[in-house]
Amino acid sequence: MRFKDKVVLVTGSSRGIGKAIAVGFAKEGADIVVAAKTTEPDARIPGTIHDTAREIEAAGRRALAVPTDLRREDDVKALVARSLETFGRVDILVNNAGAVYFGDVAGWTLKRFDLVMSVNVRASFLLSRALLPSMREQGAGTIVMISPPVRPAAAPGKAPYLIS
Repeated sequence: MRFKDKVVLVTGSSRGIGKAIAVGFAKEGADIVVAAKTTEPDARIPGTIHDTAREIEAAGRRALAVPTDLRREDDVKALVARSLETFGRVDILVNNAGAVYFGDVAGWTLKRFDLVMSVNVRASFLLSRALLPSMREQGAGTIVMISPPVRPAAAPGKAPYLIS
């Protein structure tokens, strides 16, 4: 119970690494804000914010599932407001949400590049900036940035993604 009674906000927590991080924190005693876009099941990519919230509650912790498009500043502000209204604070922010695309730079469209940068960079900035005032007011807080491994061997065909 290393995180007993802490509040953790995890982005991109409807599936994959984000879900594992959220459930892991819950098993260690934290209450979790589950933030992602996916609210309805999709056979191609299973997992919703509600699925993750149910697993957190099954672990004996409180969960708040908030549908959020992190590219939209209004969604980010609403996420922070609901989190603080529900739990009174956020102790840890895990910026995990990410858009992943691999391919030669020559094959990347500007639309794809903008999507990757807006989710992987801009969204993390928006949410971190939105939570900083409350973390400063409470006198503590941790922001964790999940990023791809940065190593030259991983770069071929992945440069824009790795930059983000």
